[in-house]
Amino acid sequence: MGWFNLMAKVITKQNDTVDLVCKRFYGSTKGVTEQVLEENHFLKNYGAVLPLGLEIEMPEQNKVEKKVIKLWD
Repeated sequence: MGWFNLMAKVITKQNDTVDLVCKRFYGSTKGVTEQVLEENHFLKNYGAVLPLGLEIEMPEQNKVEKKVIKLWD
């Protein structure tokens, strides 16, 4: 079998922005918003608020940077 990359698809909700879709899907916007915009060139045709029911392909994210806070040493 050949290797292929599966991308998840997200359908926008009312008043969604690209940042909000990324936050909901990945749990963060750091470094992923740009990747989503690059993968979905057609998004540049819309304003800040995306239309309801728009299908967006979400690139696979292997690493999501999480900040760890130590309360005690």
